Amino acid sequence: MMWEYILKVTVLLPLVCGLMIGCLYLWRRLETRLQATQGERMLTVKETMMLSPGLKLAVLDFEGRKLLVSVGRGGVTLIDRGDK
Repeated sequence: MMWEYILKVTVLLPLVCGLMIGCLYLWRRLETRLQATQGERMLTVKETMMLSPGLKLAVLDFEGRKLLVSVGRGGVTLIDRGDK
């Protein structure tokens, strides 16, 4: 009785984990394809840079302007506006 349980666990656990990993892999691939087909967007993220574990800098392109923003736990802060 105990051996049946151990056999089921050793067979089904890797199977379920493999299915989860496969679904996540397919989701990532489909997500990138769906984003590409959304058409022209007004806001694009040009570049990001991690400064510390809780702070990131991002360069955004909005209507031909470049915006430098700081993204952290406290929210998003505009640092500089640059013209094209």
